[in-house]
Amino acid sequence: EGNIYEALLEGWKHDVRDVWWIIDYNRQSLDSVVADRLFDRIEGLFRDMGWNVVTLKYGHLLERAFARPGGEALRRWIDDCPNSLYAALTFQGGAAWRQAVLADLGRSTEIRALLDPLSDDDLAALMTNLGGHDIAAIIETLRAAAASGDQPTCFIAYTIKGMGLPFAGHKDNHAGLMTREQMGEFRARMNIRDGHELDPFEGLAVAPEELRRFIATRPFATPLAPEGRRLSAPVVTVPAVLPLPPRLAGRMLSTQAGFGEILAEIGRGKGECADLARRILTSSPDVTVSTSLGPWVNRRGLYDRHTRNDVFRDAKLASAQRWGMSPTGQHIELGIAEQNLFLLLGAAGLQHGLNGARVLPIGTVYDPFVNRGLDALIYACYQDARFLLVSTPSGLTLAPEGGQHQSINTPLIGIGADKLAAFEPTHVDELAILLRHAFVHMQEPEGSAVWLRLSTRALKQPARALDPHAVIAGGHWVVPPRPGARIALAYQGAVAPEVEAAFAELRDEEEGAGLLALTSPDRLHAGWLAALAARREGARDASCHIERLLAPLDARACLVSVLDGHPAAHAWLGAVRGQRVVPLGVARFGQSGDIPDLYRAYGLDTEAILEACAQALLG
Repeated sequence: EGNIYEALLEGWKHDVRDVWWIIDYNRQSLDSVVADRLFDRIEGLFRDMGWNVVTLKYGHLLERAFARPGGEALRRWIDDCPNSLYAALTFQGGAAWRQAVLADLGRSTEIRALLDPLSDDDLAALMTNLGGHDIAAIIETLRAAAASGDQPTCFIAYTIKGMGLPFAGHKDNHAGLMTREQMGEFRARMNIRDGHELDPFEGLAVAPEELRRFIATRPFATPLAPEGRRLSAPVVTVPAVLPLPPRLAGRMLSTQAGFGEILAEIGRGKGECADLARRILTSSPDVTVSTSLGPWVNRRGLYDRHTRNDVFRDAKLASAQRWGMSPTGQHIELGIAEQNLFLLLGAAGLQHGLNGARVLPIGTVYDPFVNRGLDALIYACYQDARFLLVSTPSGLTLAPEGGQHQSINTPLIGIGADKLAAFEPTHVDELAILLRHAFVHMQEPEGSAVWLRLSTRALKQPARALDPHAVIAGGHWVVPPRPGARIALAYQGAVAPEVEAAFAELRDEEEGAGLLALTSPDRLHAGWLAALAARREGARDASCHIERLLAPLDARACLVSVLDGHPAAHAWLGAVRGQRVVPLGVARFGQSGDIPDLYRAYGLDTEAILEACAQALLG
């Protein structure tokens, strides 16, 4: 898989040690048989990245045969045998092996002396005795590697796909299922009695009590904690309120810049933030500075296995970044490899259960490139890893950089991804609430990973008191509607100024209209689904935050919603109470321009919002 090569290069850059990778080299892909001598390329890649490579090709049966007269000729024949032919002969069995070997080597009396005494079944067993199936050979190889030092080691273990099954070696066996008759034969061969398939020691020649005693002393059967193998770690103390940027009210500030300032203040490690600062681990795929992590890194340092001075700083050359490296640094700088970012966040976010040490990982990445690392992100969430993803800049609002850097679908990913709570604050006061919530939620038994989608658009910061519960639940009224109001405007993120301007004009005609700030369509949607499920189970009074938010509106009221992302993220709002919704957003690739021009071209400007209001009211 492609992320393997990214990880190898990153591991070389960071001088990773004490790592073993075992490649199950059965020479088949999912669909067919792989190219011949692929192992050369695999071995070359690993050696180029500073790894030791150990090839475990043959088991003891074959090694003993190779030691006999004619054995070296047999070894060369197997080594030279094309992968596709080897696979086909494996499927065909002993008679086919005999015919193929003798066709090439039959003039050798030594070869005949090796093969003639063997039955077809014994010959098939010999020719398929590869190292990856020979437990004794595996143990010898691993013990030797363990004694050889801490160099990363790759084991290429030759195996046969489907070993022991009737379709072993067949190029189509990836989706193969045995018939009932074949399953019965397989069960009999394994000495499994009918009806005893789930007995733990069925079919084994060793006495059950002896096996139990042996298993009880193995490392992975030894409890590390009273509850078993899963460890736990103390909860990291999070202040009741995170430090806000100074003189916030009235400042022009983006959520990305606000994130950088809040994290930098935490990075001082003073007072109530001391414990939190020690436990945060940050990482970024070569966008540390452009995602506003620079001040945090200046305070907490870059991680490296070795201490390395910042040459520019030592030479007194002007730079905003202090990039000294040491084993105590708390930021891991990655290359442009988003898969590596999410692999790292996933691993770090599991340490409380694996090693009994709690880390609060934060990863920053440009919002559109969440898509590139999505595979590893989903796997991390599937494993219930706990981390904070900060994706910024986002949307058309990253105007001059053009369509490739302007994200569209990430709000939909946030709604659809399990075990990942997605938020998009508009102002820094909301961000501070959500950032604190992330640090707490990541540590809760029923918590999850958290995603903050931020922006580089500087907005004037309001002076107000917010209800943290409403912000965390997914939305709050900036201007509450009057009871029975016919319309409400809703916004998410950086489009707030255009929506606020449209709302000011709308109020001239619709005095009771409301203005709703959506901080998380994901949490609103999840809450709504949970309420629907609870009511189906008989809890008739179950309700959710979005239902309570929309309750003051007339049952036939209309909603006009706006976000710098795909409008489908809001389109479901109309289903909550059967109200009409006109969702405005971005549904096609962006382009280079300034924010006013792009908002106008994509229907996010004030005029387009007012036209949508008229459309909604007039039907």
